[in-house]
Amino acid sequence: MMRAKRKNLLGMFLVSVMMIVMMSCANTENGTDNSQSAAPATDGAAKEQMDDKSQESIDEKAGSEHFRIGIVTGSFSQSEDDRRGAEAFQQKYGEDTVTLAIYPDNFTEEMDTTIQIIADLADDPEIKAIIVNQAVDGTTEAFRRIKEKRPDIICIAGEAYEDFSEIGAVTDLVVSSDFVARGYLMIRSAHELGCDTFVHISFPRHLAYETVDRQVAIMKAACEEFDMKFEMETAPDPTTEVGVPGAQNYIMEHVPEWVEKYGKNTAYFCTNDAHTEPLIKMLMKYGGYFIEADLPSPLMGYPGALDLDLTGESDFDKLLTEIENAVVKNGGAGRFGTWKYSYGYTVSAGLAEHARNVILGKSELTNINDLAKAYGVFSPGAEWNGSKYTDTETGEKMDNTVLIYQDTYIMGDPGYYMGTTKVEVPEKYFTVK
Repeated sequence: MMRAKRKNLLGMFLVSVMMIVMMSCANTENGTDNSQSAAPATDGAAKEQMDDKSQESIDEKAGSEHFRIGIVTGSFSQSEDDRRGAEAFQQKYGEDTVTLAIYPDNFTEEMDTTIQIIADLADDPEIKAIIVNQAVDGTTEAFRRIKEKRPDIICIAGEAYEDFSEIGAVTDLVVSSDFVARGYLMIRSAHELGCDTFVHISFPRHLAYETVDRQVAIMKAACEEFDMKFEMETAPDPTTEVGVPGAQNYIMEHVPEWVEKYGKNTAYFCTNDAHTEPLIKMLMKYGGYFIEADLPSPLMGYPGALDLDLTGESDFDKLLTEIENAVVKNGGAGRFGTWKYSYGYTVSAGLAEHARNVILGKSELTNINDLAKAYGVFSPGAEWNGSKYTDTETGEKMDNTVLIYQDTYIMGDPGYYMGTTKVEVPEKYFTVK
């Protein structure tokens, strides 16, 4: 027995020595010292267990050296959803790789400041992409200055205010809500809901934008097709001396008389975010329909109009459920719509995700499918549709300008989708002006 035990011990000792020698040789061949053995190869199951951050770190090292992405948005008071989306992207990838900035609320009067805030991001040598959402007046000039100094930086404009032909000439990618398709689809949806009139609320500054001007023309044409009346009302510009409070008070005061003037089978649409909350609030009380906001989101106008505290909530399934319950409770079932996922939130985060994929070599900048994939990270399961922008002057499609939209959801008990992403918009509307 003793001899057998010694034999076993000797065998174990020899095996141990052989393992040490083999590990030492392996480490020497791999150029490493003996303080830490080389990581074993992982099979498919092990790879699935890697957390997102580990995979992102590997992707980053594989595709590029360390880089940063800059996102510029409006403030919470003017563009809450845009800001939330930027913060969500920063939270996902960390403050060391994502820089956030805010342009002034009164950007029309402080254009020089707006331009400087955007352009200053290019001073950071690690910045490889800059996203501006919403791309307000001054973005074109800011991107022009950036390209002169740092042509390597990817410049992306979300929801561009300036003419596409101008901003598209200095920007790598322009992505805006599909004002063409939506101009037709909102009228079509209002008609299907039983509306006989559509009221457009705006002001001179917005009406001077090509996108708004063309959308008005498209809405008028669609109303003629569906035998509906098209009306226009003017409200104060929140960026003027009246400010947001004055503009909102105007809406509060005038909705009752508009409902009496146009009737309760009327749908309303406003081109400014600040007008949305009071419009929803008063329509909920006096009657009328609201198909969707200019930049649709469950958070756009609804929480304030319904006195809901949704601070800190970022789960859009929960957000929509709470808002829908409040809409039904207040008698608005079947009259109020939105997109399930915030447009502004998805644009800020989705464009940054797309830029990151492009930098890492995973996506092509102007590929709509790649763009939709990036948007899908922040709007899981959402139906998106879109197309390249067609210049009405030349009839040509601009490869670096994309228009997108999401399906319209009408809140009720139960709520339902209008199926807008599956509707084929008549070709004639893409050249209406």
